[in-house]
Amino acid sequence: MALSIRLDPETEARLDALAKETGRTKSFYVRTLIEEYLEDLEDIYLAEKELEAIRQGQSRLISHEEVWRGLAD
Repeated sequence: MALSIRLDPETEARLDALAKETGRTKSFYVRTLIEEYLEDLEDIYLAEKELEAIRQGQSRLISHEEVWRGLAD
């Protein structure tokens, strides 16, 4: 899939310099960054969504005691 992104000039200059210094493409580094940090971003945003559901009473918390009891059964 082709993707176009706009970077601020400083970030683009850093990416250009890294690519030139290492002989790799800018696309390689952008792809690597996305692959490495996508899971972290998913975790953050899904956690924020769940926290909001808890605050609105749409989801409930389970204490560690309940978890341990459930494991013991």
